Amino acid sequence: MSTASVSFRHVWKKFRYGEVHNSLRDLLPALGRRLLHGRSQAAHDLQSGDFWAVRDVSFEVRPGEAIGIIGPNGAGKSTVLKLLTRIVRPTRGGCTVRGRIGALIELSAGFHPDLTGRENIFLQGSIMGMHRGEIATKFDEIVAFAGIPDFIDTPVKRYSTGMHARLGFAIAAHLDPDVLIIDEVLAVGDAAFQQKAFGRIADMRRQQVPLVVVSHQLDRIAQLCTKAILLNRGRVVHSGTAAETIAAYVNTTSSTADAIASDSATRIESMFVNAPGEVPSGGTITVTITGTVRPNWTGTRESVVLRVSSVETGAMVFSTDTALNGMPLPHAGPFTLEVDLQLNVPANVYTIQSLVLDTLTSREVFPGPNAQVNVGAGIAFTGSVQMNPRLRLEEGARAGAAGSSASPVA
Repeated sequence: MSTASVSFRHVWKKFRYGEVHNSLRDLLPALGRRLLHGRSQAAHDLQSGDFWAVRDVSFEVRPGEAIGIIGPNGAGKSTVLKLLTRIVRPTRGGCTVRGRIGALIELSAGFHPDLTGRENIFLQGSIMGMHRGEIATKFDEIVAFAGIPDFIDTPVKRYSTGMHARLGFAIAAHLDPDVLIIDEVLAVGDAAFQQKAFGRIADMRRQQVPLVVVSHQLDRIAQLCTKAILLNRGRVVHSGTAAETIAAYVNTTSSTADAIASDSATRIESMFVNAPGEVPSGGTITVTITGTVRPNWTGTRESVVLRVSSVETGAMVFSTDTALNGMPLPHAGPFTLEVDLQLNVPANVYTIQSLVLDTLTSREVFPGPNAQVNVGAGIAFTGSVQMNPRLRLEEGARAGAAGSSASPVA
């Protein structure tokens, strides 16, 4: 029986807002701050401008299990995968992966554009730890799975985006890993290839390969995963079966911000979406945000931003902010912001995210709470925008009369 497993034990990971030292002038003050505060404190406590991307996250995955990691953009999902693949190290806690890791992340990132598909297969296989003989044994299977036999000796710089993704997935999925880590690759290629890719991953789970899956496609998480965790602002807010965790995600309509070290004068404390249950497409909701502005602050450079993103795809569908609408924040003290939104979008689940933006640098300086809203069917339509159509149909003589009174369109 396989001994491969994943163990994530009380892991914390800290980052710093906008800390990019591209000159000696920037680097020396940063080193001075760290020396002043001491190494131990800098390693464990938040300083001004720091934030926790992952906070006290724990989970385990054993052979035959698949865990789904879901949550809004910025929840910490990709950071968890970077910790598992040792791209970054935890600030606290520990993570262990026993066995050979197969990571389906940024599938075509390692392709050399001037090399052919054939040459890139051998290059990618070598990077993933496969011997040349092993790659040669799997070569025909990889090409057949990718579905690009006629282009295998063509430089990949001439490949379409879909061909890049299909070849990248085929290589990674045929590595025969002990542990498989998947980041948003269940939507590569066209519908037929998506189904084939999903089937390949499901087969690997049945072969007792432990899986860690990050995806906005909640239906795929429900089908593939034996359990799931919901992340919000780096912390696990729900864990359980995939169905239970998805339900908890969809039904979240209020959120409170946690204390973080930030240089922003404006802090968002809570957000509530007045949308109980399911909102019909085209319906209106009210988002209420509360916050405070630090006393003795005289600037007018910060604004409160509200973004709406599709949970299924992660794509932003709408954004607005106080500065854009000519609504300056108070100079000091508490405030309440109410935003009415008409949800002229297709039926789906959407994330509503709040944040504070520095309007001079376009830098996000404080990540506020977020919540979800479930948009159900309204007036039937296809497309990306709900225009609330009103249809009228006349028959017989009345139809001719109605047509004769209308002005022709040039």
